Amino acid sequence: MTDRFALITGASSGIGAEFARQLAAQGIHLALTARNAGRLDELRGELRAAYPVAVELLVADLAREEGLAGVAAFIQALPRLDYLINNAGFGTTAFFAGSDIERQVSMLQVHVVAPLRLSHAALPGMLAQGSGAIVNVASVSAFGPTPGSATYSASKAALVNFSRGLQSELLGTGVRVQALCPGFTHTRFHDGADFKGYRQEKLPAFMWSNADAVVRDSLRALRNGGPLVVVPGWLNRLMTAFIQTPPGRMLLEAVSR
Repeated sequence: MTDRFALITGASSGIGAEFARQLAAQGIHLALTARNAGRLDELRGELRAAYPVAVELLVADLAREEGLAGVAAFIQALPRLDYLINNAGFGTTAFFAGSDIERQVSMLQVHVVAPLRLSHAALPGMLAQGSGAIVNVASVSAFGPTPGSATYSASKAALVNFSRGLQSELLGTGVRVQALCPGFTHTRFHDGADFKGYRQEKLPAFMWSNADAVVRDSLRALRNGGPLVVVPGWLNRLMTAFIQTPPGRMLLEAVSR
């Protein structure tokens, strides 16, 4: 066991919970934050039973100012923080013009404002200790928006570019930044009311990844000095590269009509 410490947002399930498991397996103490207190408590029990680590819980809604301010204050009070995993997020399938605008604004708050605020809270300590890692969980959607994901794609593109710019400012400090861009991943992401009627089996199995593989790729890249933008899975990497070419953009526009 070490004295290293990680804070993970959106930790109650999916990619966030998997980060908790894999970091705990390295003996890293954890602070887990999410809205669902019950799932957080279940995960804490699982982790404590398996690993000799401390696990603190912060029940907070990062779409609300008081929730975000509370997590930022917690970070600022920590004696040490080695990993900040900005994973909290949600999506919708509604076209923008007919959507609930407050829901769209909340998405920007969770996907963009929260990572900025929490990174700003974490950086003084990381810079003082000369080490640390900030992982911003974005999406392959950052590179190719589709109908029903206008705000989601824009928010993830902003997160990728924030990560790129921040890393350029932190060169030589020992602090790493990563934009993790998974594709379709088996999590609870599509289970909410925003995806009512959505069926995962509509997509072929080879297009889906598991959360444990996504997190392994992220942590391996941090460990081995890998790229700033991490796209797990060969198919996702191929697709992401293609849709950024002129033929790829034309194809995306055609299938979006």
